[in-house]
Amino acid sequence: MTQTPSSPRLPVALITGASRGLGAALAEALAPSHHIIAVAKTTGALEELDDRIKARGGSATLAPMDITNQDAMATLCRGIFDRWGQLDLWAHTAIHAAPLTPADHIDSKDFDKSIACNVTATAVLIRFVAPLLGQAGTALFFDDPNKGGRFFGSYGASKAAQIALAQSWQSEAARTGPKVQIAVPQPMPTATRARFFPGEDRAALADPHRQAQEILKALTRAA
Repeated sequence: MTQTPSSPRLPVALITGASRGLGAALAEALAPSHHIIAVAKTTGALEELDDRIKARGGSATLAPMDITNQDAMATLCRGIFDRWGQLDLWAHTAIHAAPLTPADHIDSKDFDKSIACNVTATAVLIRFVAPLLGQAGTALFFDDPNKGGRFFGSYGASKAAQIALAQSWQSEAARTGPKVQIAVPQPMPTATRARFFPGEDRAALADPHRQAQEILKALTRAA
């Protein structure tokens, strides 16, 4: 009896913060070559992303979840292991953008939300996702030069801590894997940036889809 060779396994990419902005652009750019696991809190925006991914001939699993819910993230990662056994790429674009305010006027609730989403959830996800990436997978984080700027206290402090976590993991995994990369995208007309710079000329900002393509090209060169 002749056996038909099985088709190659489609790489799997987890995008946290996939509903809008750079996360959505990365999901769409990866869709022709990867199965996308799209995580975000906004169900409607995820469904719209799914339509665009399908229009590109791709496939997605939608996970409308809050990354600060540790039990939900544990369930998600267990489900990824049970269904696919591993991840090839994790792109972490989820962020909480607290209102800009002087450092001596920071609201404690805004600061706590920033730490919970941008730091604690990132640390938890690194712990959960690292075994899925194994030695050969790639984790991708995104730095922001605005951290440390005037009025960026809550966002900037939590973003700096997030990147410090990524840098530590990058150093620790340099020989054993997974590959940990930190990109610095150009300013883009995202909802987060609109909150920070409501009056700027958005036409002068970089297109998220073009930025996604450039980031993925850089990943390929670094491989």
